Amino acid sequence: MSQILQSIETNQPLLYPHNPTTVSMDVQQSPRKSYWRGSKQDFFPEPSFKDLSSYKTALSQICPRLKDRLLSRSTDTHELVTLQRESENPMQKCLTWWDLMWMSFGSVVGSGIFVITGQEARVNAGPAIVLSYGLSGFSALLSVFCYTEFAVEIPVAGGSFSYLRVELGDFIAYLAAGNIILEAIIGAAGLGRSWSSYFASMINSKNPDFMRIKVDSFADGFNLLDPLAVAVLLVANTIAMSGTKRTSFLNWIASVATAFVIAFIIVVGFIHFKSSNLVPYFPKGAEGVFVSAAVVYWSYTGFDMVATMAEETKNPSRDIPIGLVGSMSVITVIYCLMALALTGMVKYTEIDPNAAYSVAFVQIGMNWAKYLVSICALKGMTTSLLVGSLGQGRYTTQIARSHMIPPWFARVHPKTGTPINATLLTTTLSAIVAFFSSLDVLSSVFSICTLLIFMLLAVALLMRRYYVKDVTTMNDSVNFFVCLFVIIGSSTGVAALWNSGVRGWIGYVVATVIWFSGTLGISLLHKHRVPKVWGVPLVPWLPSLSIGMNLFLLGSLGREAFLRFFICSAVMILYYLLVGVHATYDVAHQNPEQTKVEEGR
Repeated sequence: MSQILQSIETNQPLLYPHNPTTVSMDVQQSPRKSYWRGSKQDFFPEPSFKDLSSYKTALSQICPRLKDRLLSRSTDTHELVTLQRESENPMQKCLTWWDLMWMSFGSVVGSGIFVITGQEARVNAGPAIVLSYGLSGFSALLSVFCYTEFAVEIPVAGGSFSYLRVELGDFIAYLAAGNIILEAIIGAAGLGRSWSSYFASMINSKNPDFMRIKVDSFADGFNLLDPLAVAVLLVANTIAMSGTKRTSFLNWIASVATAFVIAFIIVVGFIHFKSSNLVPYFPKGAEGVFVSAAVVYWSYTGFDMVATMAEETKNPSRDIPIGLVGSMSVITVIYCLMALALTGMVKYTEIDPNAAYSVAFVQIGMNWAKYLVSICALKGMTTSLLVGSLGQGRYTTQIARSHMIPPWFARVHPKTGTPINATLLTTTLSAIVAFFSSLDVLSSVFSICTLLIFMLLAVALLMRRYYVKDVTTMNDSVNFFVCLFVIIGSSTGVAALWNSGVRGWIGYVVATVIWFSGTLGISLLHKHRVPKVWGVPLVPWLPSLSIGMNLFLLGSLGREAFLRFFICSAVMILYYLLVGVHATYDVAHQNPEQTKVEEGR
């Protein structure tokens, strides 16, 4: 296993003692085939889909196959080596920590900081919006730690899908995969709609929908057709398909320009800073701070897309921790400074909730600066689309490598070194959604998908450290799962108390003590895995805190968001029962002896 990791990190051939070929050579020496071929065998090569009779037989065995998939676990080696052969061509290792830092900056610093800050400062937090950004940044950083440890040890394109498949099994990974694809499609569609709205408002501030086509016969929320959003998505994804390094370079250029604009905003804000504008600091008390923290959290999303670039990183063990943890720490500081500059420059009751920074510069007599801020926000959405396009394609590639969706989408183009088929899939679906759906319809579904995956990843990290199947003793296993249940249950209890309107301290203290006891119980157990290169500090405390904070934010979402989420999940499970479970079962069992030999190597 160490030889495999070393070969991947250094981009050197992996030699087997009894087989003087390499993983990359296995792929490259296969007969050259057309990339664009598309027969039934390319989409459904598994025996279960050979003909109608085979499929009927597979459906009759759905119960034992589902049980097998529920109990199965992938391995690091399988995700790192075996599955990559499905792509036929390797991805290019061309990224360094410098690229990852700017990709993280470009994907995270989008329109959120410019749009949400004014809204929450005016309505809920007041000047304490700085604390809201600090709390959300800390929560996001906990998730970044979890992602980073997994990305260092399993540097593949699948990101959280691969990590969950190794630790929580095929079925949980599939549900996460469905949410990942859903998140990617909805996130890209939402950015496309935001881009067109912001661009239109720069031309006609009184009617940001004037460039959309209204169809009265369609339902509200789906009756404003947006061809500009579709065009923006097509351009961004075409650039992403043309090459990873080229996309990274364009993102770097654009992000450096954004950094200068942000520095300008902070400096001017502190020059015109008035301490009297910070009084009262907590206009709605602690409740206002926490409510805003749940909302501004979305200004930090996007870093998970960067974790999918691990397979194309030259030295994952060094570059990923620096790129992810370093960039998110800096972004948190930047967000807090920008929020402080805004509330110090303008009284929170006078902040414009729709265009806070632009109007703030007008209020201090710098009318020309509002155009600079608007262009910066538009650029932020563009780089978020670029990096998101890269991440979406890599997620989908690894999911296709596992055969949960047709392996045709796993192919990597021999010239560009990018997964064009996978990127085309997410591009097409996101363009269709963006063409019809309004932002308010998209945002609620996106939120719950993101938080659920972050919470599951923290659970997977605890599993990785403290539980190894057939190794952990029965007593330790029982203690671990009881403590994990206590952590999740107490965290859910805190979220339920808060959202039911209970503000007495007794219930929160009791829930916190229970959470502390569960985490302490895990900390007293034996760790079966200790990361050799880079690991999350203060385990199990930081992952346990991440579970609690993500569940708290999940609980803040409305019933409508959960309803839409459950409908989407029901469709995913139906597909899994009809297709996914049979495809993955065939792949896992058609060559068991060969799989064991590869795992042994």
